[in-house]
Amino acid sequence: MSSRLSSQKDVGSLLANWLGLLALWIIFVGTFDTQEVIAGAVVAALVSFMATGPNPARWQVVLSPRRLFTLLAYLGYLAVAIFRANLQMAAIVLSPELAIRPGIVRVRTRLKSPLGRLVLANSITLTPGTLSVDVEGDEFFIHWINVDSEDADDATRRIVSGFEHYLEIIFG
Repeated sequence: MSSRLSSQKDVGSLLANWLGLLALWIIFVGTFDTQEVIAGAVVAALVSFMATGPNPARWQVVLSPRRLFTLLAYLGYLAVAIFRANLQMAAIVLSPELAIRPGIVRVRTRLKSPLGRLVLANSITLTPGTLSVDVEGDEFFIHWINVDSEDADDATRRIVSGFEHYLEIIFG
């Protein structure tokens, strides 16, 4: 066996990644055609092998049923947040006067996991009207299209808290 796969945990991780990627491949191609399944199996194996193995720089998330359900709830929350923000942006764009007050606000996070912070920053950026600009320690600097409050606690509550609730459970 390869030195990259030195433990049963690594082999289990490889197989779990491979099965997940193969299932995703089949869902995306929408067919069980032999050629497609073989191509998917090969691609999934290559990606799984490259992504699996002892690597201290790799972020790991211990999956559990609670975390998986929370991830699904988070994706729903994110979709609703993006939808609402799109409606707010449409209202701003379609209004006769440009009633915005753009600025950069400082918000704080309780997340300790680097991956959790990355997902938080990306979620903020995906939400129209906000953009993650910088991170310093437990503080994020966010460009907000319509700054309603420059108070860090209020801005944190309005921008970060909803995402953080789910991400703390998922990433610890």
